[in-house]
Amino acid sequence: MFFTYLRRELRRRRKAALVVASGLALGIALVIIVSSVSSGMSKAQDKVLESLYGLGTDMTVTKAAAAPGSGTGRPRFEFDAKDGDDDATQSTDRVMVQGFQSLAATTVDQVGKQTGVADAVGGLSLTVMKVDGQFKRGEFKQDESATTGGGGRGGPGGGGSTQPQGEVQGGGASFDVNSYTVYGTDVTKQDLGPLTSSKITTGRTFKTTETNAKVAVVDAAYAKEKELSTGKTVTIHGTKFSIVGVSTAESGDAAANLYIPLQQAQTLADSKDKVTTVYVKAADSQQIDSVKATIQKNITGTTVTTSADLADTVSGSLSTASDLASSVGKWLSIAVLIAAFLVAGLLTSSAVSRRVREFGTLKALGWESGRVTRQVIGEALVNGLMGGVLGIAVGLAGAYAVTAVSPTLTAQLGSTGGGAGRGGGMGGPGRQTASKALDIALTAPVSLSVILMAVGLAVAGGLIAGAFGGWRASRLRPADALRRVE
Repeated sequence: MFFTYLRRELRRRRKAALVVASGLALGIALVIIVSSVSSGMSKAQDKVLESLYGLGTDMTVTKAAAAPGSGTGRPRFEFDAKDGDDDATQSTDRVMVQGFQSLAATTVDQVGKQTGVADAVGGLSLTVMKVDGQFKRGEFKQDESATTGGGGRGGPGGGGSTQPQGEVQGGGASFDVNSYTVYGTDVTKQDLGPLTSSKITTGRTFKTTETNAKVAVVDAAYAKEKELSTGKTVTIHGTKFSIVGVSTAESGDAAANLYIPLQQAQTLADSKDKVTTVYVKAADSQQIDSVKATIQKNITGTTVTTSADLADTVSGSLSTASDLASSVGKWLSIAVLIAAFLVAGLLTSSAVSRRVREFGTLKALGWESGRVTRQVIGEALVNGLMGGVLGIAVGLAGAYAVTAVSPTLTAQLGSTGGGAGRGGGMGGPGRQTASKALDIALTAPVSLSVILMAVGLAVAGGLIAGAFGGWRASRLRPADALRRVE
């Protein structure tokens, strides 16, 4: 009897049911769209952070920033041109540790033994300054700006080569200055750190046995610029390295122009048993803050930077849109959903009021108030489920439209100066990194949990509407059947 009466009433009152279902559908669809867009923005932010850190890295440990004015100063290049050799062609380069700050390699093991640390690996970030030209006898002094312009992104220090300005003391000169970045990676642990944000597209990556081999992996953009490929060699500070692979950054810029084994990088920079950064993976992603505190407490003189610290430096349209989605979008969804529930409840209550004669007659025929109330709640629940189906369809269509359009958002990676809490992730302490803009295509993925949430909201909306109508129906009396409502 319940289902027969329910089916008859829903068919007879299709318009009223559609109005209630449409109101609920609007609120549910908005929740789905906002949730999916927020999820897409979260994935975009993760992609930006991966381009800074590398996949799987939860935090980095670097040496605490040096006091202002305590740096090593400007790099100097000396040439051996003789007096009168005005047209002498000279070439020289210098390998420098980025940021002029380094840690003892034993720090990697110390960090790895801390509570909550699943794995830790060290890396050495280098900048190579190469000068070619014609000089008189004298000394070439590189502008300080050249030492801080080696890369545009985080991790080991960023990608493209630069053309900084130089000057010669003691005579005129015509020369070119080129800068490129080199990252010394621990070939025995290649699943952690900046190199993981790039994919080998040609050749191969390092073998675990090549701890001190003269081999290199070159970034695809740099390889194209310098016409490098697998099988060729590249010379760094007089040492030839065979190129075994070409890597392509999967998001943003590459971590470095060239990657070589850590021991070779230490030899080139005359930094035996030194690293610039320790990349850390936490055993539990929910305990990152406590792991950070433990490392800072037990290993003095270091700066620990988490992905959350890096996220604070990301600005631009991605950050703005994310803030809007998480604040305005969330509260707008809640407001619309509450309004939809209230409207559905009021419409259901109003519909019950128009059916006073019907329900009064049913009570006069022996229907108990509870039976009438259950009938009203059943109708409202079906309306809610209809609204849920419609809302899910509209929400999925909206999310698909966002993904199909894929609007481009810009993530501006703010510059850092090696201050406390920010020294590790974007170039290391003591080094100022120029801000870098990354373009990220926005998607709106819809997860199963969002669909289940939408179903739950549909049921909740139906129950709330049923509660309004049921309360109104429970107050009817058999004598109300004598009233003319219609």
